[in-house]
Amino acid sequence: MTDSKAWYASKTVWGGIIAVMSAIAGAFGYMVTPDLQTEAATNLSAIGAGLGGALAVYGRVKATKSVK
Repeated sequence: MTDSKAWYASKTVWGGIIAVMSAIAGAFGYMVTPDLQTEAATNLSAIGAGLGGALAVYGRVKATKSVK
């Protein structure tokens, strides 16, 4: 990897951001209605963390450039 790219062009960085933001949203119970808060926040947090983590791993495996 001799070339580099901006941090915002990295799938790994975005996957990490999605995973972290999902965890934070779930921790604060971010949802539209109070009735759905517990179940939906938990599910969305888990889905976001899983997708973000998967994107981060995929991005790292497929990376051809370093991040600057």
